[in-house]
Amino acid sequence: MLPARLVLDQRHKPSGDEKSSRARWNTPRSDVRPPVSYASRMTLFFALTALMTVLVLVVVISVVWSGVFTAYTRANVEDIAKVTAERLAAGYEDAGGRWTSDLLSSTADSELISEDLGIQVVNEDGVVIYDDTNIAASLMAEGSDDVHGGAPVAHGVLSTAPTDAEGAVSLPIVTSDGTEIGTIRMWVLGSDVLLTKTDTAFRESTFQAMALAAVIAIAIAVIMGLIFSRALTNPIRRITSTAKQIRDGDLSARTGLKGDDEIDQLGETFDEMAESMEKNLKHERRLTSDVAHELRTPLQAMLATVEAMQDGIYEADYDHLETVASETRRLSRLVQQMLDLSRMENRTAPLKIEDVEMVPFVRNIVETQQPLFSTRDLRLRFSDETAGHDAMVPADPDMVTQAVINLLSNAMRYTPEGGWVVVSVGGDRRYVTVSVKDTGIGIAKEDLSRVFGRFWRADASRAREAGGLGVGLAVTKMIVERHHGFIAVESELGHGTTFTIHLPREHNDAPSSSTIEH
Repeated sequence: MLPARLVLDQRHKPSGDEKSSRARWNTPRSDVRPPVSYASRMTLFFALTALMTVLVLVVVISVVWSGVFTAYTRANVEDIAKVTAERLAAGYEDAGGRWTSDLLSSTADSELISEDLGIQVVNEDGVVIYDDTNIAASLMAEGSDDVHGGAPVAHGVLSTAPTDAEGAVSLPIVTSDGTEIGTIRMWVLGSDVLLTKTDTAFRESTFQAMALAAVIAIAIAVIMGLIFSRALTNPIRRITSTAKQIRDGDLSARTGLKGDDEIDQLGETFDEMAESMEKNLKHERRLTSDVAHELRTPLQAMLATVEAMQDGIYEADYDHLETVASETRRLSRLVQQMLDLSRMENRTAPLKIEDVEMVPFVRNIVETQQPLFSTRDLRLRFSDETAGHDAMVPADPDMVTQAVINLLSNAMRYTPEGGWVVVSVGGDRRYVTVSVKDTGIGIAKEDLSRVFGRFWRADASRAREAGGLGVGLAVTKMIVERHHGFIAVESELGHGTTFTIHLPREHNDAPSSSTIEH
């Protein structure tokens, strides 16, 4: 049997060449958060780091410290065995060179030897003469004054003395004259590593202290993780919350983050982006209104004239047809501006580069625009500031013409009657410049950085009266940049504005073949 999901897919699958028109779209869903938050994961990470550190410490201590501690406890037993051997040798000499039960018992009962230590004494012949874990041997040794020949061991009762060298300490018993009279063996009852009860208790206390330290370290790590993660995630939450507000339409929302670290800088950059986006959206909304107004005006004029001719109010003569044609041309110019902007932004308009001598080229543009300025009672003048030097640049003549005309149109639109517009050509070693200076209304200082933005206009009401969508300067900027140049603006309110195009005398890098035609 096929899975249910696969069966469902087959049921909805179009048959033959039929294509399904089914589609789906929905608005953004509420954010689905993982069951464990970032702050919790951060805290868990700190706790696991502390735990891993403790585990590494435990392993190191278990391997290194345990070996050192075992060597230490063995050294303690060896010290006790050494002192006991010296006492046995001295007692042996005092007894006239004989092993006596009193000597062995008193030595075994010495305050040096704890209850958890086992002792075995072997004479020079290798016979066990005392073993406190072999009850029969010990009792018989205690009942005999002379055990020089060895104490008999009861049948069936075995000693618990370890048989391996690591489980016990063996030292020779040597008299003052250097004669070896036997061997003493000492071990810890119930332990193969010579750990007494005191040593075992000390080791257990040490590991308990380590466990407590581990718990405290993990607790501190958790607290530090909580503090650190909250300090880290709080600004991120603010950025996320602000992004949601902007997504939901509140374009005025800001994070308000300020600082020098990376997250604060991210917050500042986010606020700058939000502010820029808010301005762009406002411009686009104003564009909607402006486009509607600019397109409606010629359409209404055309419609009114045509309806009047249909109703017989106007005659279908040259004057009324010219009115329709004039508004049609106006409408065409508005649409062409939008098309030019789109082509420039998409870089679909090819560049046809050729050498252009800018002085006669710009002078010719000024002469063709002279009648338009005269009808508006504006004086247009050309100035050659090259001082006879070469002003040749590689450029697309049509695009440069459009850029200069856009600047002239902008100057004509915002210069009052009786004003001056001066177009000049100059340059330096790297650039040839084309300046358009007017005596118009000027641009506010805070608006200079936005004059080349899409659909931007300094004064909406006056711009609407003058006409246009505010894309001319944006198109001009894109044309200049495609020629690897730049454009500058200087202005003073009430005194006029100067736009200066800088075109390089040589292209520094070759644009792609898809965008240039020679």
